[in-house]
Amino acid sequence: MQTSNRLLDDLMQLATNAMGVAQGARDEAQNAAQALFDRWLADRGLVTREEFDAVQEMARLARDDNAALTARIAALEARLDDHKGD
Repeated sequence: MQTSNRLLDDLMQLATNAMGVAQGARDEAQNAAQALFDRWLADRGLVTREEFDAVQEMARLARDDNAALTARIAALEARLDDHKGD
């Protein structure tokens, strides 16, 4: 019976190792496919969703800053006009 147990243990260890190797190969294949896809996008001048979202947020912040500065300039011009009347 001891031999059977050892054989089963060895088979279980072999199966566990094989699953680990398969997982590693799967991860490597996914990384390679992602790199290929990213390179394909870059070659065509396209951007990833993350890059697009980041630039979109930058544009939103710039518009907000522009609106704030426009309001500030209008307030300063109004004050200047008030002082001209004195």
